[in-house]
Amino acid sequence: MNTSEKSIVRDMSLAPNGHLKIDWVKEHMPVLNRIREQFEKEQPFKGLKVAISLHLEAKTAYLAKVVKAGGADVTITGSNPLSTQDDVAAALVEDGITVFAKYNPEPEEYKEHLMKTLETKPDLIIDDGGDLVTILHSERPDLAGQVRGGCEETTTGVIRNRALAKSGKLSFPMIAVNDAFCKYLFDNRYGTGQSVWDGINRTTNLVVAGKTVVVVGYGWCGRGVALRAKGLGAKVVVTEVDGIKAIEAYMDGFEVMPMAEAAKHGDYFITVTGNKDVIRGEHMNVMKDGAILSNAGHFDVEINKPELEKLAVSRRTVRKDIEEYAMKNGRKIYLLAEGRLVNLAAGDGHPAEIMDMTFALQAASLAYVNEKYKEIGPHVLNVPYELDERVARLKLEALGIHLDALTDEQVEYLSSWKEE
Repeated sequence: MNTSEKSIVRDMSLAPNGHLKIDWVKEHMPVLNRIREQFEKEQPFKGLKVAISLHLEAKTAYLAKVVKAGGADVTITGSNPLSTQDDVAAALVEDGITVFAKYNPEPEEYKEHLMKTLETKPDLIIDDGGDLVTILHSERPDLAGQVRGGCEETTTGVIRNRALAKSGKLSFPMIAVNDAFCKYLFDNRYGTGQSVWDGINRTTNLVVAGKTVVVVGYGWCGRGVALRAKGLGAKVVVTEVDGIKAIEAYMDGFEVMPMAEAAKHGDYFITVTGNKDVIRGEHMNVMKDGAILSNAGHFDVEINKPELEKLAVSRRTVRKDIEEYAMKNGRKIYLLAEGRLVNLAAGDGHPAEIMDMTFALQAASLAYVNEKYKEIGPHVLNVPYELDERVARLKLEALGIHLDALTDEQVEYLSSWKEE
């Protein structure tokens, strides 16, 4: 059975436009191109099945093609109902990859796509948010025995994986790609910073300069969102629960205050915590008329949508990806992209040059865990530094940037306890 007969996609006639998107990002992902050349020669996944759950857009599609070039039989599904691009999904089917994904499927259909992806009995997985790993350890443990290991893309997924490992229930090794230097320093910070505002600006078509932006959480994603908001001319307020991060935000030039106070001032609210209910009913009760709520965390739980709906007397869609909630006193609060990842549900995600590094790490880490899975065992492993460093150097090479090298005397000096 070929991939088109097995796959579930919206419309195969959309494939030509999907190919154009994939070809565009390929031209801007030189590190992943180098990894692909290596995979084509070495065939690290020959004879193996790889299951992928990621935001199914062009850059992810190219990663899937790179893994396939390494000899794998690849099946891919989406990791968010609103981030799948139907034309890209169709193009991948034509490229010989099995796809179970549609834009905005019904909840039961979305779950079915995840299940069908796992029912291919993969040897390796690439996960985003931990859905594949969670299903394998809860609903379908019968499919976990064949899995050698995998990689996790996000903060949320790494948290879930580490919780599984801590409980002694993790069945196979997972590499925390999210925690690699070449991931969080660039993808989380610069990628999220740019793509979040791309999604907000294209959706709202409103000015940011002069407005007050409340960034909820000052991890690497929050840092990026706040930096870009400042660059757009906004006044930035940060809310935090971590004292060290709060001081960092303060010294970076931002106001820091509790959400109960920040809620009174914000024009835009962006949640980037990975936690639930960081914006709740008591906060919505004091927000300005016209406040705009958006989320850049993996799951749509950071903004308490049930409480927003309970407070509202009416709700309507006023523009694509904008829902208006009218309050009893006449105020209106706007929710973008159903409270899902605004940069993907209402945009194209991170820039290709940024995802070049992240997906190169994913591909290299997948090959690493395939080679070392027996000795690693059922643990969550950080990306080995040599892989991180290799990706950084390949990126610098692509940019035409050259580095100094330590002399023998400098190396000796740094390893000695003597002064001379």
